[in-house]
Amino acid sequence: MRKSLRIGVLAAVIGVSGTAAVYVATQDRQDITAISASAAPSGAAVTGGYTYERLENPARTVVRDGAGAQLASFTDGSRTAMLTGRSRTFTEPRFTKVGITSTAWIRLAPQAWHAGAEKEKWFTGWLPEAIGDPDPDILAIALQYTDGAADQTAKKLRIAGDANFGPDSAEGRLEKSDFYDYLGIGWDFPGGVHEAAEPARARSLDCSGFVRMVYGYRAGYPLLGTNTKGPGLPRRAWALSELGPGTEIIHDEKRQVTDFSPLQPGDLLFFNLEPQLGTQVSHTGIYLGIDSDGHHRVLSSRKVANGPTFGDAGGVSLIDGSGTYAKAFRAAKRL
Repeated sequence: MRKSLRIGVLAAVIGVSGTAAVYVATQDRQDITAISASAAPSGAAVTGGYTYERLENPARTVVRDGAGAQLASFTDGSRTAMLTGRSRTFTEPRFTKVGITSTAWIRLAPQAWHAGAEKEKWFTGWLPEAIGDPDPDILAIALQYTDGAADQTAKKLRIAGDANFGPDSAEGRLEKSDFYDYLGIGWDFPGGVHEAAEPARARSLDCSGFVRMVYGYRAGYPLLGTNTKGPGLPRRAWALSELGPGTEIIHDEKRQVTDFSPLQPGDLLFFNLEPQLGTQVSHTGIYLGIDSDGHHRVLSSRKVANGPTFGDAGGVSLIDGSGTYAKAFRAAKRL
């Protein structure tokens, strides 16, 4: 539980039981009321009659049912699949008055997409299962670390629940609390790299550690223990942007991004919050979509907010406008 912030709200989390809910609580109430219940995406029929449409910017394949409704979108070079499912609303009323309502369900396909992959055996078996999957998707998993999120355990290990940002490091760098620190266990990475968890960083996730927890440890994307190019997610924000896998959706032109049309929920966003130190990005987060005020929201772990949030503690979590994160927004990638 965060020490610097009182429990307010857990927005749109999905528990290990597979039940989706928007949870609302107040500071003066200990009970939590579930507002919505069903978890499984309700997409259209998945028993044939698909059509496939190729689109550009970025290059991708859109899958439609016999009535023309979009079932899924797959981006070339990316494992991230955007499925059409039941509408959900994410809220964090302690830190923002707006909500984000979306029918996008984000899951990882077994392999990166390419044109014509719909003809491959893995796809014909995977899509029907993915559309009907009752388990938490990427967005739901990400919300399981926001303020007030209930603890979740698996095999006696706490794998989710309200995350802190973590203490400052001796060298002043803010990216020091990785997923294994949160879990409280050591981790063996490829290439013989071993990292020991720091007890002082238990239940803590920095910005890139949060992304690695959600996409890596929880969703199964391979993880690296270094900031190098390879088949997995490197450690720091700049390395995720410059060296990490996936499809570049918005190229880093070293200036503020103002065209958000290529984005879809689940994309990794990158920010240069320290321009006085150079042009390299220093912060990353997960794009949630457009809020009820028509603005684009990012969910990221921040020191000022003491953990993951898409609210406005310590600055609005918007990539449009003139706020801190809007002015610092530089690039986007789809894993």
